[in-house]
Amino acid sequence: MTLPDKQRIRDSFARAAASYDAAAVLQREVCGRLLARLDAAGAAAPARILDAGCGTGYGARLLHGRWAEAVIVAADFAEAMTATTRHSAPAGTACTVADIEALPFADAAFDLWWSSLTVQWCDAATVLREAARVLRRDGRLALSTLGSGTYAELRTAFAGVDRHRHTLDFAAADRLAETAQAAGLRDVALLRETVTLHYPDLKQLLGAVKAIGANALGAGRRTGMMGKAAWQALADAYERQRVAEGLPASYDVLLLTARK
Repeated sequence: MTLPDKQRIRDSFARAAASYDAAAVLQREVCGRLLARLDAAGAAAPARILDAGCGTGYGARLLHGRWAEAVIVAADFAEAMTATTRHSAPAGTACTVADIEALPFADAAFDLWWSSLTVQWCDAATVLREAARVLRRDGRLALSTLGSGTYAELRTAFAGVDRHRHTLDFAAADRLAETAQAAGLRDVALLRETVTLHYPDLKQLLGAVKAIGANALGAGRRTGMMGKAAWQALADAYERQRVAEGLPASYDVLLLTARK
């Protein structure tokens, strides 16, 4: 998996901070599913939780609603995201600017390491080693990320337009369970689900992707504007995939839980 450089990711999500919550339908849906998986795995009430890659704080609020007595630390390397979380998170939430590949926390500092739809922007092996380091013995891990089937419709539509890559290559996520085990985690359980959102037209679909900071971050991406003919070809190709609900955008969601 070829990842974009960190400064570009940071800048993209910083620009998206103001619009993120209004557009983050997928993020809220996946957070709910991840919490359900954690409950199904029989997680004990954690005393200290790390929300790794907290975005604008939706996960922190969800976790507080589930475990109101827990101390929650929300970390994100985009300062604008962390600032938004600081204003929206429950009282007592500690917000810090931090890279989840190199966490500024002591070993065995947390009972629960949580990360929803962040790991796809990172090197998963590095992230999971850091997660194992900061978890206490028998501490739990819960993460969601995106697999190789994500944006299948968009890739199909672009295939006849140009040879540029317009989305990240999510293939490495398909080996996520093995990566977690290699990091020293046990009781690894992986569930894969498809979540499909629908939009009335292509402009709104691409606008939703852009609003959450996830646009044009892949290597080999187009660096200039699309011409009128290319845009029309893309719109026509996507239109052929329309269903009754609208234009589909599919997300290949991986939900992983594990224990230190």
